[in-house]
Amino acid sequence: MIYPTRRAVLIVAAGAPVALAFGLIGSAGWVAGPVWVACGLLLAATDALVSASRAGLTIDQPIAPRAAIARPGQANVLARFGKGLMPSQAEAALAADARLGLGSVIARTGVKDQKAAFSFPFTPERRGEAMLKSLWVRWQGPLGLVWKQKTFALNIAAPVLVDLESVRDDAVRLFARNALFGAKTQIELGEGSEFQALRDFQPGMDRRAIDWKQSARHAALLAKEFRTERNHHIIMALDCGRAMCEPVGGAPRIDRAINGALLLSYACLRAGDRVGMYAFDSRPRVSTGAAAGLDAFRHLQRVAGRIDYSTEETNYTLGLTTLSGSLQRRSLVVVFTDFTDTTSAELMVESLGRLLRRHLVLFVVLRDEELEALMETDPREPDDVARAVVAATLLKERDLVVARLRRMGVHVVETKAQLVGPAVINAYLDLKRRDLL
Repeated sequence: MIYPTRRAVLIVAAGAPVALAFGLIGSAGWVAGPVWVACGLLLAATDALVSASRAGLTIDQPIAPRAAIARPGQANVLARFGKGLMPSQAEAALAADARLGLGSVIARTGVKDQKAAFSFPFTPERRGEAMLKSLWVRWQGPLGLVWKQKTFALNIAAPVLVDLESVRDDAVRLFARNALFGAKTQIELGEGSEFQALRDFQPGMDRRAIDWKQSARHAALLAKEFRTERNHHIIMALDCGRAMCEPVGGAPRIDRAINGALLLSYACLRAGDRVGMYAFDSRPRVSTGAAAGLDAFRHLQRVAGRIDYSTEETNYTLGLTTLSGSLQRRSLVVVFTDFTDTTSAELMVESLGRLLRRHLVLFVVLRDEELEALMETDPREPDDVARAVVAATLLKERDLVVARLRRMGVHVVETKAQLVGPAVINAYLDLKRRDLL
């Protein structure tokens, strides 16, 4: 496609008053108008002929970008010009699915060695299949009178996946900073309640560890040595209902929960525990058995990627009852969910109470930053006061539900969306230190 630039339109329009002035001077002056327009068209045609050819413009096959929810990325395209006078600058626009978060971005770059490299920044807002559809490249002639444009059909798949890079980065940072789980057996001795061996009693050891029967048999004081318990069952229970699909901090709550669950899964697997994943809304959607070893983390990644957004209300009774019936031994159940008021949370509290009879429950809820911002905003209009009062009421009801859960014996983690991963790991380590698993 070839079309005039703004400069060409202004030049042709500027000829109108000149033609009018010549026409008022004499009848022959009216010829100046058509001559002016013809000269403008001739210059535009010359500009189009000498500039780089549209037929010679090609692009290298773009590499599908690695897109992860709420993580900024870039889609890169390299264009190559053929015959003709090279432009100094070129522009491009990229069409893609809305979930990629590309927006209406026009990339501008200089042309060097007959090449133009375009970069399109994006920040995905939803997981799922996305496509890079079309690319438009345009450039001006040397006189700046015409645009030459060419369209390329891409049809490149760019799926938006779980943000595994943030999980990996947080895991490396936490393990490097705190050395959470030592690899040496000696470091783990004495930290748990699982029997390891008998050894000679030494001054300074706890006298309650003395095994009197074995000491009498061997005619020497022997003490029991313990080690950190392993092989606990940790289940990540993810609520993927309608409320969890609402955004917080630039990403849906369910994606924040998935990132936290994967980070905690990595920590648990590295500690020697067995981890499973379970997702539910109006009914169970995803369920895996508890698996051990770091190789199981890849399986959990694939399962987490299949958790879809839902528009259905969460059925806590069915979801948590089904989970409880599938667990064969006492487990730590980490529930990632959200609620708005005491009424909607009533069935959730009742279902968690039944789950507590046999299992240990860690309840993870994200702080509602939007409500907190409404409550803390300085009121300038009557509507601001009304919004602040409603927000304060909803936050108070959330606090009542959280306090009720704590009284029941549920361990609660209430944190910001960006800190959900480290928060759940700290809670998990605290439970292990207190020997509650």
